[in-house]
Amino acid sequence: MGKTLMIGSCEPFSGKSAVVLGIARQLIAANQQIRFGKPLATSFEVGSLHGSTSQPLIDDDVRFVGSILGLSEKQLIPSLHLVDSVTADQRLANSNLDPGEGFESLQKQLDAPFEGLNILEAAGSLHEGLLYGLSLCQLARGLDAQVLLVHLWEDSRSVDALLEAKDKLGDHLVGIVLNAVNPEEVESLQMNIVPSLESLGMDVFGVMPRSPLLRSVTVGELVRRLEARVICCSERLELMVETLSIGAMNVNSAMEFFRKRRNMAVVTGADRTDIQLAALEASTQCLILTGAGEPLPQLINRAEELEVPLLKVEHDTLSTVEVIEHAFGHVRLHETVKATYAFRLVEEHCALERLFPILGVDSKVPENC
Repeated sequence: MGKTLMIGSCEPFSGKSAVVLGIARQLIAANQQIRFGKPLATSFEVGSLHGSTSQPLIDDDVRFVGSILGLSEKQLIPSLHLVDSVTADQRLANSNLDPGEGFESLQKQLDAPFEGLNILEAAGSLHEGLLYGLSLCQLARGLDAQVLLVHLWEDSRSVDALLEAKDKLGDHLVGIVLNAVNPEEVESLQMNIVPSLESLGMDVFGVMPRSPLLRSVTVGELVRRLEARVICCSERLELMVETLSIGAMNVNSAMEFFRKRRNMAVVTGADRTDIQLAALEASTQCLILTGAGEPLPQLINRAEELEVPLLKVEHDTLSTVEVIEHAFGHVRLHETVKATYAFRLVEEHCALERLFPILGVDSKVPENC
């Protein structure tokens, strides 16, 4: 019978996809077969699903992971439902909490002989998916799957959510990975917190530091969220933004501040040409202009020379900053550079050699590889 590992979390955007990539890559390197899917799809942009059964429901995250790992279509497990307002309204109107016939098909697929590991990514929290009968706890019980939780760590108060998860998941919980830890606190956490968690019956298989790159957002995503007009360098919207700066000070202070930042999005008024030009000479990935007025021609020319996208928004500066700040850490892992970094992060900070024997899979890389 196939073995199934579910990657879950107590809150959305905890780093599940990064851990999936790291686990899957190591197993593939060891010549192990894997299949990957999300029983509850949260992103599906290929065509329109509603009223159509002509194609399998493969979540966009699943397709991205599959493309990065070189998985075949047969190795991508279709989702059972799509989480959106339309399907939620339908299920609520019908008072329907049953996952449907598709769940039995999924059970049979995962139970069929398979020399490898089925990896399933759960919804964003313990309760998400209850309306569809596909919450993490329901799936773990229904599929008799083992669960690895990826958990955002702030301080010891973060343990409450883990204790709740342990209580609900019971023996299905195989362990946890702590993520987004302040880099300066990783060593202290491993020495002081991890032993305490393990004494509470929660095996810790990794402590991963917070990564500005994994929390970053593309310029293109900012354009979409801000409904911005791209004035120049529309071909450079794949640039990654890691930090946000507001150009509201005098130019000398701004230049000193900008020099300390990297991969910035700089938000400033359309009338602050001095700040705008200073930002272009720093590590700026895009310049976002707010307020009335248009940028001067010399600014556009300089931005084009340096290949820095110049954006104009209708929002005020405060609203623009709020949108950008919310974007950080709340976007999907859909960039190759992020996937490559995720491989390294998991390899360096997760003890998968301890996890795999518990799952009953061989992760030793053949000597001739």
